[in-house]
Amino acid sequence: MDRQTRPSFAPADSGAATDATASAGAPAPRSRRGWRVLAGLLFVILLLVVGARLTWSWLNPLGEQTIDRSGPALLRSVQNLSRFEAATGDFQVIVDLEKDAKFLPDAIKGSRTLFVGAGTVDAYVDFSTLPKDAFTVSPDRTAVTVRLPHAELEKPNLDNKRSYVFAQERGIFDRISDFLSSSPQNQQELYVLAERKIADAATASDLRSRADQNAKAMMEGMLKSLGFTTIKIEYNGEP
Repeated sequence: MDRQTRPSFAPADSGAATDATASAGAPAPRSRRGWRVLAGLLFVILLLVVGARLTWSWLNPLGEQTIDRSGPALLRSVQNLSRFEAATGDFQVIVDLEKDAKFLPDAIKGSRTLFVGAGTVDAYVDFSTLPKDAFTVSPDRTAVTVRLPHAELEKPNLDNKRSYVFAQERGIFDRISDFLSSSPQNQQELYVLAERKIADAATASDLRSRADQNAKAMMEGMLKSLGFTTIKIEYNGEP
């Protein structure tokens, strides 16, 4: 009886399985290598962009340089002041200036500007207007009567750093006109209106009466230091 031989598949199967496993795991290192190359390329591009931007900002080929070629200030005159700055008021006003065309809508022709104006107004007493008999002294030189003028208001002094255009709306024609004009519309009208409104506010306030009180206190302190015990302050005219 012949012996039946059984085929042995173990060595052949193990080798095939090993080759299949190796071939299945081969793409993993290539994939990681590709991501590393892409990351390195992106990093190089980032360095180039940052370097180019830093170089551009350092060279600044389109930058402007401000050169002040103005001459020195010239002193034209000197005037002696004989007044006492008695009080200062700080004011702020919002100017709402609107310009409309009669037969065109605002989107075509017209403008509206909101301007914030801030400035100060000084109240002073002018001693140069004192008459010769402004001081009346008693025979024993212990009492004195002083006749002072009322305080006056100086012109408003707008602060350019605190005054600015808050909002502005312009029609198409106004925008084109300002774009084509060699000297666009300035803000002088806004400053004039702001000064006028601040002057009116200062007149309506108690700034002048406060200045009168301060001038009176200053005069009384000065006369007391000169030895007067009785001091009477009178005012010339209406406030």
